[in-house]
Parts: sequence; C-alpha cells; structure tokens
Amino acid sequence: MEQKMTSTTFEICGYSTVKNLGVVRGIIVRSRSIFGTIGASLQTLAGGNITLYTELCERTRYDAYLEMMVHADVLGANAVVGVRYESTEVMSGVTEVICYGTAVVVVPKEV
Repeated sequence: MEQKMTSTTFEICGYSTVKNLGVVRGIIVRSRSIFGTIGASLQTLAGGNITLYTELCERTRYDAYLEMMVHADVLGANAVVGVRYESTEVMSGVTEVICYGTAVVVVPKEV
C-alpha cells in the first residue's frame, strides 16, 4: 500500500470507499537506552531541540505506522482512513505508541 493511500480524514480524495474492513493498528513499545538518556540529558544543558528524543519519537511513530499498514494489507485493504496516534507511558522510560485507523477498500471515482 502506498503512503498516499492513508489519511487522517475519513476519505481518500478521488476515491470511493467500497468496503470497510475494520480497525487496524500498529503498536510499538520502546524504552530509552542508558546512553540515549545520558546524551539527551547533555543536550538539555544547551537548551533547544533534544534531537536524540526527537529521532526516537519519529522512529517509533514511523514503526507503529508501518505495523498498522501491514495489518491493513493482511486484511486486504488498499487504504487506511481516520489515522491517529496515541502514546502512553507504560512505566518510567518505557512508552507505548499506537497508530490506528480504519482499513478500507477504495476504487477511483468515475468522472
């Protein structure tokens, strides 16, 4: 499935939904490494963007997104609508990120 076939809205522009396959999700649970924590702590001394955490968050969200896409593909979807992210701290230093949406089958709209 192409990335352009996902949307935070409930439709894909130029396509009609012909089948709803239900909720799909990708869940990733990550912890910070001791080295990442030390490095990020040093970055906080200078202020500004803490790039080590930014990169960790971006990678975790992307991995959850990919897991959601695989789940949708297994169900036979060619698009996912209503895509959302949520995160929860499971324990100190351990965070769960979930990416979820509705798997659908879409076809191009006739003109």
